[in-house]
This record gives sequence, structure tokens and C-alpha cells, in this order.
Amino acid sequence: QVQLVESGGGLVQAGGSLRLSCAASGRTFSSYAMGWFRQAPGKEREFAAGISSTGRNTDYADSVKGRFTISRDNAKNTVYLQMNSLKPEDTAVYYCAQSARSYIYNQREVTAYNYWGQGTQVTVSS
Repeated sequence: QVQLVESGGGLVQAGGSLRLSCAASGRTFSSYAMGWFRQAPGKEREFAAGISSTGRNTDYADSVKGRFTISRDNAKNTVYLQMNSLKPEDTAVYYCAQSARSYIYNQREVTAYNYWGQGTQVTVSS
């Protein structure tokens, strides 16, 4: 059974930074791509960032490109999301997810991921 546990969310002022972490257990972490999604109240869950199994390739939604950085440490079974220059529109519950594949190309759909964390709240005040 795969478990994904997010941490690092909180309340921050616009322009500030947060670093989210997601610790994984249950199957070979280094074999699978990982993604971060977010869901604001009343909106659908959307892709924010993804990283391939080796960490060599990444993908970002246009709304976060240049401000967010995804990374992973396969020795620690952990994926990170560094969020800088935060905006009020970044307010959402952020979810970590594990893909069924090792690559990140064309892996922006929710259905491409078969394991999910419980989510962590990020609130950006103006």
C-alpha cells in the first residue's frame, strides 16, 4: 500500500515563499514520476508541477512556471515543491500524487496518477 504524506503548507503573505514536502512509502519511489496538484474552493483539481522518476525532466503549468520548482530526493523517498513569489490565486489545497509511469511527458491529467496524499492547505493573503 502506497502512502503519501504532505507537509509544509500554511499561511503566507503575497510575495512570500513556502516549501512543500511529500514523503512516500510502500513501493519503489525511484521508479515513478511524481506530481503536485492543487484544488481551490469550487474549482477542479489542477496540475501544478511534475517530475520524472530520475528527476531529470520536469513539467510546470503556465500559471506557476518561473515561480515554483519541483524536485525529488530518491534516497529520502521525498518530493518537494518550492513555491516563491506566491500570489493570492495560489491559495488551494495542494496534493502530492504518484504516477503509474516513470516519465512526466503528457502526465497532467488527474487520471494519470494512481496514488494521492491527503493534501496540505496553502493560503496566500493579499
